Amino acid sequence: MYEKDGERYFIVDGHVHFWDARPANQANRYGEGFINCFYDYHKNLSPDHAKWTLEQFWQQSEEKILHDLFEVGYVDHAVFQPTYLTDFYVNGFNTTEQDGVLAEKHPDKFTVNGAWDPRDGEAGLEKLEALAERWNLKGVKLYTAEWKGDSKGWKLSDPWSYRYLEKCQELGIRNIHVHKGPTIYPLNRDAFDVADIDDVASAFPDLRFIVEHVGLPRLEDYCWIATQEPNVYGGLAVALPFIHTRPRYFAQIIGELLYWTDENRITFASDYAIWTPKWLIEAFVDFQIPEDMQSEYGVLTTDIKKKILGLNVAKLYDLEVPEGLGVSEASADSGDAVGSAPKVPA
Repeated sequence: MYEKDGERYFIVDGHVHFWDARPANQANRYGEGFINCFYDYHKNLSPDHAKWTLEQFWQQSEEKILHDLFEVGYVDHAVFQPTYLTDFYVNGFNTTEQDGVLAEKHPDKFTVNGAWDPRDGEAGLEKLEALAERWNLKGVKLYTAEWKGDSKGWKLSDPWSYRYLEKCQELGIRNIHVHKGPTIYPLNRDAFDVADIDDVASAFPDLRFIVEHVGLPRLEDYCWIATQEPNVYGGLAVALPFIHTRPRYFAQIIGELLYWTDENRITFASDYAIWTPKWLIEAFVDFQIPEDMQSEYGVLTTDIKKKILGLNVAKLYDLEVPEGLGVSEASADSGDAVGSAPKVPA
C-alpha cells in the first residue's frame, strides 16, 4: 500500500518477472543481446538512484524481489508474466515454472500466469491444460515476436492461435496479456504489431486482451482498436517510465488512453526488473497532466490514479481489495463502465 497526503492506494503490479539472463543461461549471442537491450531501457529511463549494474540486472534473488516489490515498493500483489525465449536461453528466460516457485511460496503476494505458442500445435494445448491445472491459471502472457526455429513470429489471428484461445475459454483463462510494444533485439518490430488484437477481441468477447506497453510505438493504432473493442485493456509497462525522462510525452500517452477509453481499462505495471515499482508509484501519484494540455486531456484525479495503480487489475484477477482502499462512491459507480460503449462511433 502507498499513502500520500492522506490518500491510501492499493497497489497491484500487473507485470513482473523472475528471469535468469546470466551468461551461463545465454544460449547464444541473441540471449546476450536481448538482456543488454532490456538493460538499455533500464539505464535510459530510470532515475540515477534506481539504476543497477548489468551484473545486478542479470538475475534477482527471491529476497531481492520481495524487498523491491513488497518491502519498499508499496506493492500489495504482483502478477508474474512469463517470457520463455527458449531459442535464446538454455533453461528459458522467465518461465511459468520459474515464476511458480515464488508464487507457491508466497500465494498472498503473487499470481502466476501461463503462456502458449500456437506453433507448438497439439502438444502445446496439452501443456497449457497442464499449466492451468498446476497453477490454477487466470491469465496467460503471449509473445508474438518470439523466435522458434526458422519462424520469427506469429499472429493472434492465425488458425492455431484460435485453437489456443478457444482452449483458454474452455479452461476459464480470461486474461490474455499480449506484448504489443517496442521491439527488443533481435526480435522483429512488425511481429509486435497491434493489428491482430482487433481480430481476436471481436471473435472472443468473453476474453480480456491486456495489450502490454499499450502498443507503443503504435499508440494511435491501439487507441482506435480499444475504443471499438470493450474487452481491450492497456498495460502501462514501458510507457510509465517516461514520466521521469519525458513527462510531457507521458502526459500525451495517458491523456490519449483516457480520451479513447477510460480509467477502468488502464493497468499499472512496473515491468520489474527492468524498473522498480517504488519510484514509478511515487512519480505517478505526484504526476499531473500539464495545465496547457488539460483542455484536451483533462486531469488525473486521485480516483483515476487509484484505479490505474491497482483496482483495475484487482478486478481482472478477482483480488480482494481491503476496506477503505477503494474509490469514492461516484467514481465507483463509473467502474461499471468497464466494457462500456466506445467514445468514437463504430
